[in-house]
Amino acid sequence: MTDDAQTIVNTALAAAPPAELTPGKVYAFVLPGGGFHKVDLTGDDYRATPTRKAGTTTVRDAQSFLAYWDKHHDDASEVYADNDRLTVTAVLDAHQADGARWAGHRLHLALRETEAWKQWMRFNGELMSQEDFAEFLEDHLPELLEPSAADMLEIAQSFQAAQKVDFQSATRLSSGQRQFQYVETATTKAGQKGQLTVPETFVVGLVPFEGSDGYRLTARLRYRIGQQGLRLGYKLERPDEIRKTAFADVVKAIGEQIDVPVMNGTAA
Repeated sequence: MTDDAQTIVNTALAAAPPAELTPGKVYAFVLPGGGFHKVDLTGDDYRATPTRKAGTTTVRDAQSFLAYWDKHHDDASEVYADNDRLTVTAVLDAHQADGARWAGHRLHLALRETEAWKQWMRFNGELMSQEDFAEFLEDHLPELLEPSAADMLEIAQSFQAAQKVDFQSATRLSSGQRQFQYVETATTKAGQKGQLTVPETFVVGLVPFEGSDGYRLTARLRYRIGQQGLRLGYKLERPDEIRKTAFADVVKAIGEQIDVPVMNGTAA
């Protein structure tokens, strides 16, 4: 093209009135200096609604999982339970037997531990001072089942009252309780002997995950009499198994309400 002809084309392009472009199409324009410019209006940004569902929604309990599942699943949707990560994942647009799909719309159940569960796990197996142990019991009276919360509160108050004493020994009684022998060290009562009797085991009720059921755990009393005086604590029996049982019960609750099998594994 000669320079005069190119000038005519450029002038015509510059003088052309603006045109409205239609979403859903691809346009190509000749640039004044040569070459082309592409305008793609086929994406979801130019549509009234997206072409497909996408994204991962995270929920915290089985009830929320089922609510979202009921709204979005179809006959080819899949569900996976990961026992190691304690998660349940639904691929709502999973591949079909006769063809592939995007597998980009997902529902993820990520269970969250309750504060009570985390606190009992935090101090599990640790020894505390009499005062700290008593305060811990007082702070967690709602979780104490056997003996009753009232009885455990009385025990906690007894430990708080026995601050100026010298604990000398502990004896296991036939009743399954532990009896601590002490000598008063306060000036007005110096030399007087006494004893405290506490249960060797007690039962707590804990909810491992938000929205899950509660479970009974047995706690065994732990103690040590040494230079720091009497130190007390507890050791929960098989808390990891209770945690796994709680997860299995959540998976079972989901499986009973959906019409596809819950597979053991992780979605691709």
